[in-house]
Amino acid sequence: MAKNLNFPNAHKLPLAQMSSLFKELINFSILLAFFSLQALFILQKREPICHFLPALLLLLLTIAKQYIFSSPSPLYLVDFSCLKPPNFCRVPYSTYLEHVQMLDFLDKESVAFMSKVLTHSGQGEQTYLPPAIHYIPPKSSHQEATKEVQIALFPVLQDLLLKTKISPSEIDILIVNCSGFCPCPSLSSIIINKFSMREDIKSFTISGMGCSASALAIDMAKNILKTHNNSYAVILSTEILSTGWYPGKEQTMMVLNCLFRMGAAAILVTNKKEAKKTAKYKLLYSLRTQRAFDDKGYYSAIREEDSDGFTGVTLKRDLLQVAGETLRSNITILGSKLLPYTELMLYMISIIKKKYLNKSTEIHVPNFKRVVQHFCLPASGKPVIQEIGKGLKLGERDMEPALMTLHRFGNQSSSSLWYELAYIEAKERVKKGDGVWQLGMGSGPKCNSLVWECIRPILGEADRGAWADSIHRYPVGKSSS
Repeated sequence: MAKNLNFPNAHKLPLAQMSSLFKELINFSILLAFFSLQALFILQKREPICHFLPALLLLLLTIAKQYIFSSPSPLYLVDFSCLKPPNFCRVPYSTYLEHVQMLDFLDKESVAFMSKVLTHSGQGEQTYLPPAIHYIPPKSSHQEATKEVQIALFPVLQDLLLKTKISPSEIDILIVNCSGFCPCPSLSSIIINKFSMREDIKSFTISGMGCSASALAIDMAKNILKTHNNSYAVILSTEILSTGWYPGKEQTMMVLNCLFRMGAAAILVTNKKEAKKTAKYKLLYSLRTQRAFDDKGYYSAIREEDSDGFTGVTLKRDLLQVAGETLRSNITILGSKLLPYTELMLYMISIIKKKYLNKSTEIHVPNFKRVVQHFCLPASGKPVIQEIGKGLKLGERDMEPALMTLHRFGNQSSSSLWYELAYIEAKERVKKGDGVWQLGMGSGPKCNSLVWECIRPILGEADRGAWADSIHRYPVGKSSS
């Protein structure tokens, strides 16, 4: 009977046993060295103080051993893939507005409002919506949402597996994030079933985390991998829109109908030491902050029912102010870890001067461009991107990845950060040693930062991936190439 049992992770057992044996061998060697020295000093009748030397050596070797074996391996980003939705899902402005005009529950004022939001959103004519939203009226059934999962997540994961040449059975940890659709079985179970993954895979599905969820999932994977050596983790990031359509007339709830678009990303990270030779990036810092303790922040973007009983996400007027406060706290903490001392000193001096000497003094904005060369900002809308860029004193070229991603693909929630990184790679701007800052902001409100270091040259990305058919047309507008 035992011979017929299939252990999918059996190949790791000899490695674990060898590692344990190696540690025991080191412990034995340290003790042997200690007692050998003590015996030698006794035979040579050395001074009593000499007997402290082996004890000191034992202590130093023990500390060194603990440091070597307890320090976690770096987190490497091996590669990632972004979904290019099917062409039949494309929705130009004219098509979108023609469809909403045919919805009998919307009046001319509502259509005019949606047209205004679209016009000022920063989106182009090539964005995508899932098939369920193309119906008149849109369908919001569980069945349609499940179809969207299959259209979005299955191809993007398959593409990642082909790029990285790993099989589903090699994946040790799976994290799927989607805010608005939480089926049973879970999204991670749907993926495990489709790709026949191992029975001992560690799987997680996180929901309700908004546009910051993929950055949050990377931080989550980093912490899980601290206790799972020599492992692969895959993060799947998407937003299922089929169940998110708001069928009412409250303008504060209609905004998301205009802004969110179809997209998905698959990311492979690992703590395998050999990945240092082939991975694209190494994680330097990850930081999560939130302001859910503050009522103003908590209610600034919230899913609720309107007066007619229709469910949608309400965006309050003070949302931008709340986003600024959330971002400020995250940047302050990140800056203390990331920035050189000269920038921190200038910042502290400006605060002291403003508080005690001259209240009209402007607070010094630290120059993050001294340590980070590329920025992936929240693609929530053109005004938001420009406001964040202004606050960080970024130039047009720094904001370009976010603005062009918004123009080409729309706001794809948590996966937008990866389309922005794919844009920078397709433009061949990332050089070995460069720093990349991914900044995700979501409801809650919460703010998550990832800072990566490029560890190898990245070339040839313009010919593959979601940007392959359009990168030559970008940037559009005033942004420089």
